[in-house]
Amino acid sequence: MTDLTVSVADGIALLTLNRPERRNAYTAEMGELLNRTYRHCDDDDAVRAIVLTGAGDAFCVGADFAGATKPFDAPPDGAAFTAAPTDPAAFELRTPVIAAVNGHAIGIGLTIALQADIRIMAVDAKYAVAQARRGVIGDCMSHWTLPHLAGGTVAADILLTGRTFDGAEAAAMRIATRALPGDQVLDHAMAVARDIAVNVAPMSAALSKRLLWDTMIKGYTPRQVADLETQLHQRVMGSADAREGVDAFLERRTPRWSRSVSADWEPLPDA
Repeated sequence: MTDLTVSVADGIALLTLNRPERRNAYTAEMGELLNRTYRHCDDDDAVRAIVLTGAGDAFCVGADFAGATKPFDAPPDGAAFTAAPTDPAAFELRTPVIAAVNGHAIGIGLTIALQADIRIMAVDAKYAVAQARRGVIGDCMSHWTLPHLAGGTVAADILLTGRTFDGAEAAAMRIATRALPGDQVLDHAMAVARDIAVNVAPMSAALSKRLLWDTMIKGYTPRQVADLETQLHQRVMGSADAREGVDAFLERRTPRWSRSVSADWEPLPDA
């Protein structure tokens, strides 16, 4: 058993945080496995969407405090340390990432989920960026993801209090894309992933995702986005997948996408 299990089928990579006996408490090994798997999936044309979930009844209850070395101890002199161990972050990939937050997500468990494109969260689970209550601060770029997803008022509430909230409130605050009963979360996330894998052109998904997140990261103006959308349209208009998308729609059949993101990818231009 490893701290992360991976299965790929029908265009979907299902990544499962896999320490159910510890409610999937985060470890350095888990983080390294997640990083490597994100990179591998993003370079694999067979993976059209990624779903991240937790084994058992929790998503991830935060850093593991059971080890001999506590996660918030000062690192030894000269030891490498980063508060952003997710590298790449989910939003830095080209492949859509759906967090199936099937149960409690506390601390780094929630801040990792915040980096996903879509978050399906259990309505009755507990959520918190609780680090301020442990004598440290939020990690995994949460001081960027939270205000961009939910606004500065919500971010201040969550980060400065470290308080706990449920899935219904997460949806109301726009942290959750959708809140459902815990036993429905993974099935719904997989259904969304299947829809993307089948019906969305892979290059279109990759370009749209990168433009969306780059716009937030770089603070583009509406007219800069319009210019970038025009340039990216010019990349895909007239392509085999653009023709196939229209043909499949008119013929009322499932599209057969042929473009390779891994082979044909070019980074997005700057505005």
